[in-house]
Amino acid sequence: MNTNRTLAAAAFSMTLLGAGAAPAFAAPGAPSANVASTANVSYRTVKVDGVNIFYREAGPKNAPTLLLLHGFPTSSQMFRNLIPQLADRYHVIAPDYPGYGQSDMPAMDKFTYSFDNMARLVDKFTEALGVSRYALYVQDYGAPIGFRLAAAHPERVSAIVVQNGNAYDEGIANEFWALPKAYWAEKSEANGAKLRPLLELGGTKWQYTEGARDVQRISPDAWTVDQAYLDRPGNKDIQIEMFYSYGSNPGRYPEWQAYFRKHQPPMLIVWGKNDKIFPPAGAHPYLRDLPKAELHLLDTGHFALEEDSAAIGGYMRDFLGRTLKSGK
Repeated sequence: MNTNRTLAAAAFSMTLLGAGAAPAFAAPGAPSANVASTANVSYRTVKVDGVNIFYREAGPKNAPTLLLLHGFPTSSQMFRNLIPQLADRYHVIAPDYPGYGQSDMPAMDKFTYSFDNMARLVDKFTEALGVSRYALYVQDYGAPIGFRLAAAHPERVSAIVVQNGNAYDEGIANEFWALPKAYWAEKSEANGAKLRPLLELGGTKWQYTEGARDVQRISPDAWTVDQAYLDRPGNKDIQIEMFYSYGSNPGRYPEWQAYFRKHQPPMLIVWGKNDKIFPPAGAHPYLRDLPKAELHLLDTGHFALEEDSAAIGGYMRDFLGRTLKSGK
């Protein structure tokens, strides 16, 4: 298989962008004296239904909790630069899903790799930690997982931060989704094989570099770490199964939109506008159901935290500072 040609056919353009202009936005910043050191982040594991769930934790436990839910193909390591910006004010927890990062990777005949089951495990994870109320940060896969939690337990969700995570048909109407939709329609080995280039190094690096203002500001550690997890024996089969399960999400969009309209959770939307997977067409519809939501389009790509963690951290400190109260 010619990986580059296949990726191109799937709209996975791997053109690296050169240095661009400075972002045309300004975010409220956090005073450096208030920002925690990464040394204050703890790396823990808790067993949930027999599965060891790894998570990062920082900040005072009596402060409002932020639950950070990562995307594909990464893990809680995507939040490594964000957590220290929030941990002086908030109790921050960021788990790895089963099959991702440092959490257990159960065999496929012993564990159901689906978005329903991932949401169930994350729900039980919060209960195991004694967390009954939290603000959500959702990106990519984190969105359908987090929105399942919010719709099931609206009383638990104090606020939502959405970063390139979809809940509307408009967000998956672009060329990228042609091959996944074909796989949802016919779960054949041939259709699954067409998605496998996204699991190779070229596809992983593309997710980080496509749409970036300056690829020299994107740490190669990010895609190198993700690829190491993807290359574990059996993991790519898990990812193909999750690609198929993603097809269960569009049918839930009306339910999540109804939750937005009924409960009006405070929402901050920070979106890499150059994302070829979830373009800005998926960001704007939130405002139909949540007219008070705050939307910021950032001049970067899918993994916006790699290039704009300081801006996103600043937006979050401002938004959460107005939205959350201590102990709530």
